[in-house]
Amino acid sequence: MDGRPVSLPEVHGTVGVPQGAGFWRKLFAFAGPGYLVAVGYMDPGNWATDLAGGARYGYRLLSVIFISNLLAILLQALAARLGIASGRDLAQACRDRYPRWAAVSLWVLAEVAIAATDLAEVIGSAIALNLLFGLPMAVGVCLTSLDVLVVLYLQHHRFRYVEALVVLLIAGIGGAFALELYFSKPDLLQVLGGFVPTPELLRDREMLYLAVGILGATVMPHNLYLHSSIVQTRKYGDSEASRAEAASFATLDSTIALTSALFINGAILVVAAATFHGTGYEDVADLSDAYKLLAPLLGTSLAATLFAVALLFAGQNATLTGTLAGQIVMEGFLNLRLRPWLRRLVTRLIAIVPALATVIAYGDRGAGELLILSQVILSLQLPFAIFPLVAFAGDRRIMGRMAIGRGLKLLAWPSAVLIAGLNVWLLAQVVAGLV
Repeated sequence: MDGRPVSLPEVHGTVGVPQGAGFWRKLFAFAGPGYLVAVGYMDPGNWATDLAGGARYGYRLLSVIFISNLLAILLQALAARLGIASGRDLAQACRDRYPRWAAVSLWVLAEVAIAATDLAEVIGSAIALNLLFGLPMAVGVCLTSLDVLVVLYLQHHRFRYVEALVVLLIAGIGGAFALELYFSKPDLLQVLGGFVPTPELLRDREMLYLAVGILGATVMPHNLYLHSSIVQTRKYGDSEASRAEAASFATLDSTIALTSALFINGAILVVAAATFHGTGYEDVADLSDAYKLLAPLLGTSLAATLFAVALLFAGQNATLTGTLAGQIVMEGFLNLRLRPWLRRLVTRLIAIVPALATVIAYGDRGAGELLILSQVILSLQLPFAIFPLVAFAGDRRIMGRMAIGRGLKLLAWPSAVLIAGLNVWLLAQVVAGLV
């Protein structure tokens, strides 16, 4: 646009958008980035909180998953709008607008969040490999480092290949949980009732704690950086009308994709509620324990196998987007480009070293605790991504005429404050529990 480095230059503007085409052809052209974003809303960190929520409280926390998804749809729409309107991803916008010390500080926090995300993916994939093939956790952790080769190969050839693989894996996860729902036979009326918020949330301290954990695991900071960048892979026009149209289709794409994340997260909770709640297994929150109990409780070994396969797909899917997010954050905040394989290797080592040390010392139980810790780290970083995003989206100097109006600001700012406040509260509870 103005001589400044573009986001993800190797794939920037490489996906064509047919001019003068009908609605459906354009929707297909813009479809893809939303699914890469949706991956972060169904990663192994979400599984742990959804599983615990369903087992302990039945269907009552479905309302929390639904509200969290609505907040995610809003924030991802703002991220896409920022990228298209300004031609800058969120990290670049922070570097443009803030002093260097602030940009570097935000970069460090973002890197910590991405490392925590990668940690959850490593552990989730290692647990799945252990459940499916009996591989020791330490071996599974090491094998997950090989996904970097897949990512680099696909991105080098065509960005559409990355998107296609992600959509295929999401479809696999969705299909697995559709069958899980069939096997578990949940009560439909209770499921529908679970979407209505319950006042018990405010009275039951443990339920509130778990609800905030679900919210913290749902809205992921690295997704905001990711989405603001990958929407720019589309080759839309440079006019205001073209950008406005691109923002509309990008919002529709992410809304549809995040609906699939809502289904999968809801399905995990519903299966846990139907299988474990009220059966004496309310304390099941460990992924390995859930796998072992599904077959005897549902009467088919296929239920356990599908659970593990879906977990493996979720972990591997999230690694694809983690690769891109790491590149976007480093290049955006520091204007520093590393070879993609080197950048991914560094990120992977940061995640693998603590995961490997934990599983060797404490086994899969320690890995489960590390999975929860990764979600707490994400919660701490979240406000530092949300507040700049909302501020930039409403700034006409950055967004021009595509800046959000008063109505969206009145919705976005309270949402940002709510998410930040709840995550600070969650962190305080965790710290208090450790003291």
